[in-house]
Amino acid sequence: MVQHLQVDPSASQVGLPSDAPGLPWRGVLRHVGFRRVWLGAMGSSIGTWMEGVGVQWLMAEQTSSTMMLGALAVAQLGPMLIFGLPAGLLVDWVDRRKMLLITQVAMMAIAALLAVAHAFGWATPPVLIGLGFVNGIAMAFNTPAWQTLSPRLVPREELPQAIALMAMQFNLARVAGPALAGVLMAKWGATLLFTLNALSFVGVMWAVHSTAPAPPASTGAHKPWREVGEALRFVREHVGARQVMLGLLLLSMLAAPLQRMLPLFVSEVYHAEEATYGVMLSAVGAGAVLGGLTLGRLPSWYPRHHIIPLALLMSGASMTLYCALTEPAWAAACLLVSGFFWIWAFSSLMTSVQLLTPDVMRGRVLSLFNMAMFGAMPVGSVLSALLGDWLAVKLGGGPGLAVQLGVGVFTLILLLAGAVLLIWRTPEIDDLKPGDRGHARRPGLWAGITAAGHRPG
Repeated sequence: MVQHLQVDPSASQVGLPSDAPGLPWRGVLRHVGFRRVWLGAMGSSIGTWMEGVGVQWLMAEQTSSTMMLGALAVAQLGPMLIFGLPAGLLVDWVDRRKMLLITQVAMMAIAALLAVAHAFGWATPPVLIGLGFVNGIAMAFNTPAWQTLSPRLVPREELPQAIALMAMQFNLARVAGPALAGVLMAKWGATLLFTLNALSFVGVMWAVHSTAPAPPASTGAHKPWREVGEALRFVREHVGARQVMLGLLLLSMLAAPLQRMLPLFVSEVYHAEEATYGVMLSAVGAGAVLGGLTLGRLPSWYPRHHIIPLALLMSGASMTLYCALTEPAWAAACLLVSGFFWIWAFSSLMTSVQLLTPDVMRGRVLSLFNMAMFGAMPVGSVLSALLGDWLAVKLGGGPGLAVQLGVGVFTLILLLAGAVLLIWRTPEIDDLKPGDRGHARRPGLWAGITAAGHRPG
């Protein structure tokens, strides 16, 4: 289940991060509804990571193919491209809580089917891809429903902390889930992982059901194409929203292949087993948790239009180094650093788009961003696999070299793109306008890193 807390319906515009002063984490968790959803989401996220480990390991074990892992990514995430916009429109038209409960039940049923399939020996690559596609359809409707329902749970001034905390639960689960999955799968097999994931939906469904109904944001006659056009115009014409879209595309397309191909790094580069795969995923999660903790401690004057490109640059650098290493311990350290800066980038991107988007078109705009994010991931995975296979053939290498080269080229591009965006920044990401303090920018890498132009006098 993909779930990240977004902003409340009243939040359409803010300035720099100082508009939302820091609050202690326990302050956000004092809200009963948010606390229930956060705990339920934690359990479900652990189940999701456990299932992900099982599915990707089975595919890698059965095929030893970067292309098959890429095909799995297309099946799981591709439906967002097909159903993303209809889902966004529907979220604006219906009770969002009901829609979320329906999608959660659907994903629970799919998880149960996967457990049955593996128990009876039917979990072949075509079955894994087929169930992944069906789950992807449910996810396409679940994601915008989650994003627009959750903001009702906390006051506006606590939203940055709530967003970061919800992202942290997902990454705490990334630490616990893969580590548990590696041990459990090695001892009892993948059926147990899939069963536990199906059961993990119970808690989050109870938490969501305990919240108040969420009436539609859009009333009156619905004109789908006109409403979609309004959302597209908003993203196209708002400089900040357009730049956030670019950052999300870069992060999704260029960083996603590493996680998708991680089973092949473990089996073909390190020649290790499931437990090492779990450790590698946990390293990414641990880094993301540390990143979430430190992100809230950055100076209030340090703006998101500096944080985002800096995080893209550092993520790309650590991932590129990872691809060059063959020693698992050093590689895990690189993954920890990449997770640290990945959460900086992702949280800042999602906070920016939410704070820039009017509520009347929130579902539609979020769907556009979801389509970009989830659509770019499988595209990046497939292109990375094709590039790696081509380079490995040219150099006379095998699957290990293919995955190192294919992923490494993509992460190097992410590093370079982050550097360019850090030199030539976009203040509109923080909704700064010409004449506002901090809007005037001085191109330069050091100026981008230090954000000296925003430092209080």
